[in-house]
Amino acid sequence: MMKTGQISFSDGSSMCAIGQGTWNIGRNPLKRKEETAALLAGVELGMTMIDTAEMYDNEAFIGKVIAGIRNKVFLVSKVHPSHADYRGTIAACEKSLRKLDTDYLDLYLLHWKSSYPFIETIEAMNDLQRSGKIRMWGVSNIDLPDMELIENLLGGCACDANQVLYNLQERGVEYDLIPWSRQYEMPIIAYSPIGEGKLIKQSVLQRIAEKHEATAAQIALAWTIRHPGVMAIPKAANVRHVEENFHSLSIRLDAEDLKQLDATFPPPTHKVPLAGW
Repeated sequence: MMKTGQISFSDGSSMCAIGQGTWNIGRNPLKRKEETAALLAGVELGMTMIDTAEMYDNEAFIGKVIAGIRNKVFLVSKVHPSHADYRGTIAACEKSLRKLDTDYLDLYLLHWKSSYPFIETIEAMNDLQRSGKIRMWGVSNIDLPDMELIENLLGGCACDANQVLYNLQERGVEYDLIPWSRQYEMPIIAYSPIGEGKLIKQSVLQRIAEKHEATAAQIALAWTIRHPGVMAIPKAANVRHVEENFHSLSIRLDAEDLKQLDATFPPPTHKVPLAGW
């Protein structure tokens, strides 16, 4: 059973529906101390998912941040599609493990659709799982037609999550992908839930935020995780923003709030393909 505010995976593990994204974190030496404090504060609050990828070029930094608290962290990384054949996926995972200085990943994702057949990536993912190098595997930026294909491939039913772009301005996945994922009890992990900061400038969010004595960013996050089975991974580079993100869990948007948001950001009435990638 999927509950709002909490995400469950197939192995029975559950966690806070807000995690921590790390795109562009750890690159600037002058910001690393503040970013380290932010990530650690998030874990202590219960935002235990930390999401990275080989493409982010920050796995070594993340490894140092979590060195003393690895058992508290739900660690996610991703294989770059250019490495996503069978051998490449195994090698990429092992390289990520070395950089992160850990024996295993909690979740390993295909970053986006590869030129290699899904069956090769799936075989590698399942072998990594059997060897204990990953607990679970999933995908990212994969739209419904390919999800249906994956589900029907040998070993594809073990896919445990799909990480996609989802926010008030990008609602296409509500039409088909979220309902399908809920049917399979497969978590959706929403990246850019605040639209890379653009949403906080929207007057409707500011009005609703004032009503809830909150911030526009908190309203955007509360909206994103309103569906059971959907979690968000906003990036926060300082402790204040981490705490702000965490407190959005306690915001309950009412019918009038949702009506106003739908008026400004209409829900999809037809299939909208996933953007980019």
